[in-house]
Amino acid sequence: MIEAQGHEFNSHGFYKYIDEHKLMASRCKTSDELYMPPRPICSISHTTDMEWVEMSGKGTLSAFTVITVGTTRMVAAGYDRKNPYCTGIVKLVEGPSISAQIFGLDLSKPERIKVGTLVHAIYFEREEGDKKRTYLGFEVD
Repeated sequence: MIEAQGHEFNSHGFYKYIDEHKLMASRCKTSDELYMPPRPICSISHTTDMEWVEMSGKGTLSAFTVITVGTTRMVAAGYDRKNPYCTGIVKLVEGPSISAQIFGLDLSKPERIKVGTLVHAIYFEREEGDKKRTYLGFEVD
């Protein structure tokens, strides 16, 4: 597997950076195309000449949903019908989009949440069994 700075250009490498509180994408040195999730091969130039680049973490909410009946992991984190959570797609200012949990919204009035809302990346930990895991989220500016 191709790697740089000790991190492979795949989801494992991506999440290692999340653990370091860095939002990274892979960029093709030939076409300048950004990939998130990262890819080891550019789909435009078909080269493996890739590098990691850090994203600013700033973007806009381009889609969202408020969830009241979540996955087992989210129920274990304390979310349910009385305590919903929001997940969404964020378009970063650099171009790529990524999905994550969205914080800082009034989930009791989802009709007031607007596409185009400015957000920034945050990092948070959740316990999973006897381990802690770092997650990427976005918070309203």
